[in-house]
Amino acid sequence: MNTHAWDLSPQDAIALQKQWADRVVLCDEFDEVRFVAGVDVGFEENNKVTRAAIAVLSFPSLQLVESALVKQPTRYPYIPGLLSFREMPAILAAYSTLRTIPDLLLCDGQGVAHPRRLGIASHLGVWLDKPAIGVGKSRLVGQYGPVPDVRGSWVALVDKGEEVGAVLRSRQNVKPIFISPGHKISIDSAIKWTMACTTRFKLPETTRHAHHIASNLK
Repeated sequence: MNTHAWDLSPQDAIALQKQWADRVVLCDEFDEVRFVAGVDVGFEENNKVTRAAIAVLSFPSLQLVESALVKQPTRYPYIPGLLSFREMPAILAAYSTLRTIPDLLLCDGQGVAHPRRLGIASHLGVWLDKPAIGVGKSRLVGQYGPVPDVRGSWVALVDKGEEVGAVLRSRQNVKPIFISPGHKISIDSAIKWTMACTTRFKLPETTRHAHHIASNLK
């Protein structure tokens, strides 16, 4: 497990991201997947409290097995590109309470589709030494072409000449989502596993469950 301090200046946090990006593995390093987990974060009290949720689902049935919710004071300011420093302490606290350890993480946010190739899915994946995928509802970096309006269609997301993820049509007639490998998984497998966790909705069931928990939705 890789760890570091959290009370870093923005300059030191950026330097750490560049160092940790070198630890990211972009090939498949996992075997059987029995449990998948969604990770999401919300805020309350005018962003003074961070609310981190993890939903663990069985695979392939996608039934909710366990959930964890942790609330902590928000300790890091909102700085684009450094959101993992704001969100991860609460995520790690929630993860530490799980009895069912997931084999694959699907995080609300980015993996390597990040200015310094260390979005929340990569940061968390490297810290936990777990395969992780970033599932973003919006683009942070990169360019892409038209995505066919057919479920499962995708086009490459390219940033500075590097393929960093995919723009995936997870549901017909709905805006695509942005998939990027976080750690220990390839782009192709990240797409495959995202679709395997997606049913009739735009977002994978992992993300949907975690979002409902983090947002205090019923």
